[in-house]
Amino acid sequence: MNNDFPFYNGAPVRITGPQWSFVMLAAALGFLALVWPGWAGLGMAGGFLSAVLFCAIPLLGLARVAPRHWTAIFQRVGLREIGWMISFAILNIVVSSAVGFVVIRTVGAAPNAAAAALNSQSGPERVAFFLKTAVQLFGEELVTILPLLLVLWLLFDRLGLSRRAAVIGAWVASAVLFGLLHLPTYQWNLVQCLVVIGSARLVLSLAYLKTKNIWVSTGAHILNDWILFSVSLLGTFLLRR
Repeated sequence: MNNDFPFYNGAPVRITGPQWSFVMLAAALGFLALVWPGWAGLGMAGGFLSAVLFCAIPLLGLARVAPRHWTAIFQRVGLREIGWMISFAILNIVVSSAVGFVVIRTVGAAPNAAAAALNSQSGPERVAFFLKTAVQLFGEELVTILPLLLVLWLLFDRLGLSRRAAVIGAWVASAVLFGLLHLPTYQWNLVQCLVVIGSARLVLSLAYLKTKNIWVSTGAHILNDWILFSVSLLGTFLLRR
């Protein structure tokens, strides 16, 4: 397993400012492809296609500027990595539940529309929902980790901060961005997105900071969301009995 982050210090290849701009443009286009309202008319197929493009466009952008090295954000997955996925998923559920409880009791919070829709779906629709969610969450990792590496490069290579300070700055900045991207999902509740979603993102990003492996943060993210969705489904089932 690689013991350092890629690209921020010129290894395994140097990515320039304009090239980073191209990668960020690809990430933005991937996000727009995900949220484009036209997919609704295609039903389940549209949902899967939007999720695939959400992942593919940023990866193509990275591959364009770092051919032969774009896979540096990926590492092997073994039992240790699976253990980290489970550990960070559990940690995130604990942290986000505690933070969410405080926010709900103080300023209020909007519900997750996806969870509400899941409760009214049929069995096959729910299976498709979980599968589509796994692909989409990988895309969410891409649009978090790629900006994290960009900020890390800016702070370390361009501004001359220490590696530790650059990592902390990139960790926080990418969590803020992730929270802001969720504003439409949570009815533009800024506090909820920055505090609840942002704190959850900080924990999930720790999985990447620890392992330098986007598969680990993706696995933790999928486990986290699947557990929460499953708990919501179970609660609905028990209430209907």
